[in-house]
Amino acid sequence: MEVTPDKWVILELLNNGQTVHKVFASWMGGYLDGDSWKLNSGIKSVTEDEDFYYINGYSGSTYKCDKKGYGIATSYSQHIVENFQSVADRNNATITILDETNWRERIK
Repeated sequence: MEVTPDKWVILELLNNGQTVHKVFASWMGGYLDGDSWKLNSGIKSVTEDEDFYYINGYSGSTYKCDKKGYGIATSYSQHIVENFQSVADRNNATITILDETNWRERIK
């Protein structure tokens, strides 16, 4: 399954010495539907062409991410990420939004 978000960021999750990278994808809702978001299963591999990154997850899905679309779509989506970070903090873990310019360096 291929997913094409309006906006996307890479989250780095650190817990008990383990590091996991995930795509947080978000969409701006329209008149009849609300804003939405999706978190992938974890990044397995990344390929790219001139305009897009193709980020493959462990579940078999591919996120087709526009290179100009790095960021979070709406305040609703931002609130979701902040909630993830709060829960992680309470559980001695951390969730960080990686910088747009160097996230590829962090994924192995």
